[in-house]
Amino acid sequence: MSRKLISSGSSFEENIGYSRAVVQDNWVFVSGTTGYNYEDMSISNDIVLQTEQCLINIKNTLEEVGANLSDIVRVTYILPNANEFKDCW
Repeated sequence: MSRKLISSGSSFEENIGYSRAVVQDNWVFVSGTTGYNYEDMSISNDIVLQTEQCLINIKNTLEEVGANLSDIVRVTYILPNANEFKDCW
């Protein structure tokens, strides 16, 4: 079994011991992804922009290991405000 840890460079990964993604054989597990923009080190207050950035972050992580968004099997996401659910579609 081969295992590879993928890091985003976030200090949280080092401090609390998780990886942005774990590649195990033919599986890629992505976790802890937010709408944080690593290019300008910011996060928008707009839920739509956060959602778009989160998907960009997931896409970039998957591409790093040779996968893409069409390979996704399951997604779990958490919204602090349930009224914004429709905006995330």
